[in-house]
Amino acid sequence: MKYVLFITVFFLSYQSNSQKHDVLDWINTNAIQIEDANPNSELLIFNNHIPEKFAGAKIFGFGEASHHGKEFFEIKAKFFKYLAQTKKVKVFIMEESYPAESGINEWISGGAGDIKTIANNFRIPVWYTKEVVELLEWIRNYNIKHPEGEQIRFFGMDIQYVKNSNQKIRDFVKSRKIPISEELLSIADTCANKQIDYKKETDWAAIHISSLRKIERILLDYKSNIKDAYDQEWNSIRRAISYLISYTNYIQYHKSQERDVAMFENVKWIVQNETSNGKAFIWAHNEHINNKELASYGSGWISLGAHLKEYYKEDYYSVGFDFGMGVLPGVLVEKGKPAGWRYYEMDKPFRNTYAKSLFDAVGDIYFIDMKQALESEASNFFSTKNKQLGLGGPGYNPKKYYLITKKYSEMFDGLIFVKRVSVPNYNLKD
Repeated sequence: MKYVLFITVFFLSYQSNSQKHDVLDWINTNAIQIEDANPNSELLIFNNHIPEKFAGAKIFGFGEASHHGKEFFEIKAKFFKYLAQTKKVKVFIMEESYPAESGINEWISGGAGDIKTIANNFRIPVWYTKEVVELLEWIRNYNIKHPEGEQIRFFGMDIQYVKNSNQKIRDFVKSRKIPISEELLSIADTCANKQIDYKKETDWAAIHISSLRKIERILLDYKSNIKDAYDQEWNSIRRAISYLISYTNYIQYHKSQERDVAMFENVKWIVQNETSNGKAFIWAHNEHINNKELASYGSGWISLGAHLKEYYKEDYYSVGFDFGMGVLPGVLVEKGKPAGWRYYEMDKPFRNTYAKSLFDAVGDIYFIDMKQALESEASNFFSTKNKQLGLGGPGYNPKKYYLITKKYSEMFDGLIFVKRVSVPNYNLKD
């Protein structure tokens, strides 16, 4: 009996190693090597081996396995520059707020300021890094050399921060003499300044949404009487009230897919109204840009990327990231409260993850087109449920690391694997 058991274990182990060897052989032969993470170097190899679906797409969602990965930021910057220069992608959409837009767009259009002051526009702290701001600086230099119609513009799609949108609405209403009562405008003030308590249930939206909808209807009625079909100031106010409504809903339904639904509607509006060619680049976390859902299988929370894939079909191409090891920042919590940051060295990939196998392939950074992978002998590997480490704003916690169980084949159209990641540069003073 022991002999039979030994033979069975040996056979299964041999079969598993053989399958892994086949997968690595396929990756080593077919993966597109990315020369380096330097955002200023060219994608020469990729440009000579562009995947068919990537070449045909118009909207590109680039994720990140962590909100704190220097290489993720740099590689995404490299790809955006490539798409701006070769595919005429001129709309840059970020997992960032609507209020961040005006200051950033003013600067990248040649306005006053520097990389320290421009970073203050971000409402999501993880973007306050040299890697992100240097991309904005590149966009600024690009725009200065091009006429207004060919310049790159920045847009925020997220709804987690809407402060000052109420003041924009007030100023617009006053300047255009639109009959909206002080009572309604005060409700807009209250909603814009309301803080989200992620630990408590609330009926906030049920109480206030109807008032915000009244403001929206009055503004829409006003718009219908404007002779000029395109009014830039009106578009700005239209988005201000829309984001405020979404935020108010999110306060009540933060434990749901509400945020991603709102981000999808915002992206769709931006693509339809602010692009001349329907092309855009989206910078966000893997969880948002992926083609299926948020969190692990069965959550039922449809992701931004899933909505984009359903609506835009093959015009949307999602690129996820994974990694094997590196230095990971994480919020240090003491007595239940944040107490600064700690840096953890992850010296190898986690067991039973995609990264555990991908780490053994040749190359420090490489790109896999999922369509090609699923038509190969590596198909079973990419279409089998496995785990991936996904880190959000709080970063890495060695006691509560976030391993997500999904299928690569359903999550992404393309995958970029980075063997080693490091901490972004948060020092903008030098």
